[in-house]
Amino acid sequence: MSYQRLDPDKKDILIIDDMADNLRVLSSLLTKSGYNVRKALNWQMALTACQTVLPDLILLDIMMPEVDGYEVCQRLKAWDLTADIPVIFISALDDVFDKVKAFRIGGVDYITKPFEFEEVLVRVQNQMALRAAQLEVLSLNFELEQRVKKRTWELEKALQKLQAEITSRQQLQSKLLNIALHDSLTGLPNRVLFMKRLEKALNFAKQEPSYQFAVLFLDCDRFKVINDSLGHLVGDELLISIAQRLQTCLSPFDTLARLGGDEFGFILENLADINSAIQVAKKILQQLLLNFKLSRYEVFMSASIGINWGNKSYEQPECLLRDADTAMYRAKALGRARYHIFDPAMYQEAIQLLEIENDLRRAIERQEFLIYYQPIISLTTGMIAGFEALVRWQHPIRGLIYPVEFIPAAEETGLINAINIWVLQSACQQLYIWQNHLVTPKNLTISVNFSARLFSQPNLIAQIDQIIYETKINFANLQLEITESVIMENTKTIKVILKQMRERKIKLIMDDFGTGYSSLSYLHNLPLNALKIDKSFVKRMQDNQENMGLVPAMIGIAKSMGMAAIAEGVESKEQLDKLKNLNCDFVQGYLFSKPIQQQLILDLLTAKPHW
Repeated sequence: MSYQRLDPDKKDILIIDDMADNLRVLSSLLTKSGYNVRKALNWQMALTACQTVLPDLILLDIMMPEVDGYEVCQRLKAWDLTADIPVIFISALDDVFDKVKAFRIGGVDYITKPFEFEEVLVRVQNQMALRAAQLEVLSLNFELEQRVKKRTWELEKALQKLQAEITSRQQLQSKLLNIALHDSLTGLPNRVLFMKRLEKALNFAKQEPSYQFAVLFLDCDRFKVINDSLGHLVGDELLISIAQRLQTCLSPFDTLARLGGDEFGFILENLADINSAIQVAKKILQQLLLNFKLSRYEVFMSASIGINWGNKSYEQPECLLRDADTAMYRAKALGRARYHIFDPAMYQEAIQLLEIENDLRRAIERQEFLIYYQPIISLTTGMIAGFEALVRWQHPIRGLIYPVEFIPAAEETGLINAINIWVLQSACQQLYIWQNHLVTPKNLTISVNFSARLFSQPNLIAQIDQIIYETKINFANLQLEITESVIMENTKTIKVILKQMRERKIKLIMDDFGTGYSSLSYLHNLPLNALKIDKSFVKRMQDNQENMGLVPAMIGIAKSMGMAAIAEGVESKEQLDKLKNLNCDFVQGYLFSKPIQQQLILDLLTAKPHW
C-alpha cells in the first residue's frame, strides 16, 4: 500500500461532502491557497483516498446519505493510520447539540455554513500548524531517546542536554496546550477549555452544598450586519473590543470564553443566588450599549443573554450550556438586547419544535395540508366578494392543527416556502373550479397569505406566472396578503417584485395593519391595493363604546392613499354597523362564516345572506 504524497512541498487536504458544488468551490479556493486538495463524495471514496495517500487534514460535512459525517469521523478515529488526522466539521447545522456531538467524537473544530472562506482558511492554517507542532514534539521525543541511548557514557553532558531538551519540550507542549485551549483572536478560553471548567464547577457543586454557580450564554445582536457591511477585519476588531469589555464585568474567579463566532460563554462562581447572576447580566448589557470606538469606525452593539442556574441535577456540562443557549434564543425572540432565565419548560418547547419540524418535513412529502376558506364580504353590495385561503395541517396523530402552531416553525426552518407555494397553487386551482359554476359571483377573488421569506426566492414571479398559466385564472382575481415585515425590508429586490406583481394586476394587501412598525412613508412608496385591519382593533372598537379606537384613523389612511379597507375578525352585528358607518369597504369574520372546507363553498354562495 503506497502513501506517497502528490506534491511533497504542499500539505494535503481531503474534503468529504456529498454536494459536488461545495466540493468544487472549497477545493478551488484551498488549491489557490497552496494546498493539495482531494475530494470524496461519500465514506467509500474517503476510505479509498486515505488508503492511497494519508491526508494532513480532513474537512467533513455532517449531513450525507448512508453514512453521515459523525459516523465517518468515528470510523476514521477507529483506524490507527487516520486516528491522529485532524477533522474539521463544516455543516449547516448550527445547534449546540450538533456542535457538542462533533467535538465529542473527535472533531477538532466546527465551522457553520454558510461560511466565510477567510475563516475556513485561518482555521485550516491553525490546525495545520497545530498538527505540525505535534509531529515536531514526536520527532523531538524520538531524537531525545536516541541521544540518551547513544551518549549514556557522557553522563554529565548528557544530563545537561537532556534537561535542555526537556525544557524545550515543556515549552512547546505548553504552547500547544495554550493554542488548543484558547481562542486565537481574543486570547480568551475557547469552547474546549470552557467545557472543562464547566464540568469542574458542576462536579464541585455536587460535592459542596454551599457552592453555587451560573452559566451565561451571550450572542451579539446584528453582528453579521457589521461583518457584512464593514468587513471581517472590522468585525474581528470589534470582537476583541467586546471581549475586553466583557472581562471588566466579571470577578477574577469567573470564566469568560469565546465559544465561536460572536458567541461568548460565562461561568459565574460563588454566587449567593440567581439575582447575583442577573446583576452581572444587566451590567454586561449596559456596558455593551456604550459605543465602540474602533480604529476607523464607531460601532454600536447590543447582545442577548441566556442565564442558566447551575442546578446540581445536571449530569453533563453540555446540557447546562445547551439550556443557557435556549434561554438566549428566547431573549432574542422577545426583542433582543435583554436577558432571559432558563425554565425547564423551554427545553420541552425546543424538543416539541424539533418534533414539529421533523413532522412538517414529512407532511410536505405526504401532502397532509388542507385549505379552509373564509368569505370576504363587500359592504357595497352585501355579497361575498372573495375568499381567504387558510392552511390547516391534518396531522396523522394530533389531528387538525391550526397555523399558529406550525407556521412559526415553518418560517424558521424555511419550509414555509414549499407550503406557501402549495397553498397558492391549490387555492388558484379551486378558484378556477368555482368559476365554472353559475352561482359564483363574477370577479370572485382568492386571497393567499404570502410569507416574507418567499421574497428572497429569485424565481418567485416565474412560479406565480406558472401557477396562473396552469390554473387558467385571471391575475386580477388573485390577492396576495403580505405582512409589515416585507414592507420594513424595503429593499430594491422587494420593490421590483411588488412592482412586477402590480403590473400583472395582482392585488396586494397589507395584512395585520397596525400590529407592526410600518412607517406611512413606506405605504406611500409601495403598490398596495388594500389595508387589512387586524381583528384586535375591531374587538377594541366594540369594547370601547365612547371611543372607536384606531379603526376610523386606519380606514382614513387607506382612503387617503387610494386603498381599500378590509376589517377582519367581525363577530357581531354591532361591529358590522359601525364599520358600515365608517365606510369600510370589506369585512370578514365569524359573523358571516367560520373558515370552511372547499366542498361547502357552493352551498354558502347559493344561501341567502343572513347578515
